[in-house]
Amino acid sequence: MKVSVFRKEHFNAAHRLFNPNWTFEKNEAVFGKCNNKFYHGHNYEVIVQLTGTPNPETGFVYDLKLLSELIKEHILDKFDHRNLNEELEAFKNLIPTAENISIVIYNKLRPLIDHQLDLKITLYETPRNYVQYPA
Repeated sequence: MKVSVFRKEHFNAAHRLFNPNWTFEKNEAVFGKCNNKFYHGHNYEVIVQLTGTPNPETGFVYDLKLLSELIKEHILDKFDHRNLNEELEAFKNLIPTAENISIVIYNKLRPLIDHQLDLKITLYETPRNYVQYPA
């Protein structure tokens, strides 16, 4: 019997969608307002989902207090109130789209969580635009 547990967190961050290999005109055509050279920000919502079999001794799939602490230490403390392009090494050569941000979050958390549990990241960039990784 598999059960999914979810932890939802929030962070604010700025970014710019820009491909340095393209002309200004191509960046404008593809990324529009998100290509603003002065950056722009979002109030991100991240949902970390773990799926597995509840432990017979605790009833937990995963201790949500521990999950909250992992997310705070490895994601929120690094992403919140940051310029993703300028301050996070992961985005030095990676465009910080919602898709790429979700993959980076997944890759930061995956080694810290038992591999018997399935991990999925849902990242809301706006209330209507969100991504999931893995799909």
